[in-house]
Amino acid sequence: MIFSSIYANGYGMIGSAALQKAVDYCAHTDFSSLTAGTYNLDGENMYAMIMDFTSKPLDNAHPERHEKYVDVQFWPEGEEYFGVAPYIDAGPLIRADQDKDIWLYESARNESFVHAVPGCYAVFFPGDLHRPGVCAGIPGHYRKVVVKINVDLL
Repeated sequence: MIFSSIYANGYGMIGSAALQKAVDYCAHTDFSSLTAGTYNLDGENMYAMIMDFTSKPLDNAHPERHEKYVDVQFWPEGEEYFGVAPYIDAGPLIRADQDKDIWLYESARNESFVHAVPGCYAVFFPGDLHRPGVCAGIPGHYRKVVVKINVDLL
């Protein structure tokens, strides 16, 4: 996982043209003027999903992972706590949908939590479990952009 902010010095020094394109898209797009939905950046190789959520208690959020796509998640508005752990010993499996490239788990060992606020971004690789959508106390509204990058671009 990579975690930083578009407001940090050198935010774009992440070493991959595809990752750089995704972070630049997040840094230079006015997401307040766009509706929720999916936006094509490079066909099936790279696309962005703009989503509006309400955060939830930890017990209602589940760790997930992907195999075909890297997630670049960006928070233009609101805040979210998310869990992250290496994909070593997750379980038990709740649901797997290979066509949608998502595996959901009941728990993750050695999970750490990060507080994302506007301007933050995180990069989750196939070896990373991540548990999105956790609130700190009271559930709240937030907007998140997830740029999906086909692993073949890396």
